[in-house]
Amino acid sequence: MKFEVGDKVVVNQTNEEGEVIDIINEKMVMVEVRGVKFPAYVDQLDFPYFKRFTEKKLFPPKKEKQFIDDVPREKKKITQRVVDGVWLTYIPVMVNDEFGDDIVTELKVHLANRTEHGYLFTYKLNYAGETNFELMNLQIHPFEDIYLHDVPFENLNDSPVFNFEFSLLTPNKHKADYYEASLKLKPKQVFTRIEEVRRKGEATFSYKLFDEYPGRPYEDKPSGLDLSSLSKAGFKIYDASKVRQNLEAAKSEVDLHIEKLTPDWESMSNLEILTLQLKTFEKYFDLAIAHRLPWLIVIHGVGSGKLRDEIHEELRLRKEVKSFTNRYHPAYGYGATEIYFGY
Repeated sequence: MKFEVGDKVVVNQTNEEGEVIDIINEKMVMVEVRGVKFPAYVDQLDFPYFKRFTEKKLFPPKKEKQFIDDVPREKKKITQRVVDGVWLTYIPVMVNDEFGDDIVTELKVHLANRTEHGYLFTYKLNYAGETNFELMNLQIHPFEDIYLHDVPFENLNDSPVFNFEFSLLTPNKHKADYYEASLKLKPKQVFTRIEEVRRKGEATFSYKLFDEYPGRPYEDKPSGLDLSSLSKAGFKIYDASKVRQNLEAAKSEVDLHIEKLTPDWESMSNLEILTLQLKTFEKYFDLAIAHRLPWLIVIHGVGSGKLRDEIHEELRLRKEVKSFTNRYHPAYGYGATEIYFGY
């Protein structure tokens, strides 16, 4: 290895000086330049003393006398930060095997905050519904990256789920109290991304957790739509609110435990049980929207986490959902998800 931790280096492309803070593998190191940490290939770096030696002139050119009025004012370089959400970033750590091929041994997991808000968060890594790694009450500030831990590459065969619960460091009455985000990695998906990284010569690949921290669910919104002109023109105007009278009553709390749904559950297979639970969830979810409920609590239990994960996947795809969270509740523990709608 050309460099060691603590070595001062120069980034060839930008001509900036920094310091090596970690060794990733034989070809890559982690570098810190003016407080920013990023991975770099060793052939993209050099020692600063070599740069200074090669640039040193034996006979420097004679400087002309310059008066203060002739000196141009220094223009401050303006760097614009791009706000594009909160990301989970992975750095593949590669080593050479006995055949000379590069193989991935582990993934270094980082959380990247590219927003203008700071967050307090809890992180859990789950395999088959069981927590394998956990970090509690951590903070991440605006435009900050933090290292979480390493994940052995062979563990990707167990389809890990990366779960987060965020809250604002500075509370805002217009923002949600909590926001839950999760990412489930599938082996084929990761293998494809790593091949893209190799092909493009990049060091990392990332997945977005969310774009913007959600606001509080809206209460009632006036429609602001004046239909009087249509009525005067001869069109029949119906009261849409009366349509709800013909619908089944909505519930603000739905219990999906199978014994609550059917008396014949003991003769059902696991797939049949899960299918019935999901159909019941979708039914009362749609009823809650039709009746414009502000929120819905779905009791799914803890168990293996399969039902919870399926529900959360569905919620991420529904545009009516403003936010949802699986925080601890005195009545349900961690066995219920609170859903807040934004109409």
